[in-house]
Amino acid sequence: MNSRIEQACIDKGLKMTEQRRVIAQILSEAEDHPDVEEVYRRASEVDQKISLATVYRTLRLFEDNSIIQSHDFGGGRARYEASDDDTHHDHLIDVETGKVIEFFDEELEALQEKIAKRLGYRIVDHKLELFCLPLKRRGGHD
Repeated sequence: MNSRIEQACIDKGLKMTEQRRVIAQILSEAEDHPDVEEVYRRASEVDQKISLATVYRTLRLFEDNSIIQSHDFGGGRARYEASDDDTHHDHLIDVETGKVIEFFDEELEALQEKIAKRLGYRIVDHKLELFCLPLKRRGGHD
């Protein structure tokens, strides 16, 4: 059975080499937003013949074909996730650890629509990335 990213590649007519299949599988199974180095590390555990250059080329190919998206969550490295996720979500990034938390908030979505409308616009797409520090607790209070 094809991974969701592999199927998206096939649907777009991309040639699927064994190395591309491995990278597609790695990205499909990722529950985080791995950077190139992490994709390479995971892929080379499956196939030691996969080079870092192959990972870079494959990620670029997938991104150019709107199969994956890259995000700049700081730290100087692009991080990746599948584009085929039909559910909209935003990201909260812990700037101390680099952890990325996906979230959806109906009130926030409605507020964004309200602001756009008030300014004379209709939202056709958006992304929200919150760069945060954890709350420091002092004496048991936030």
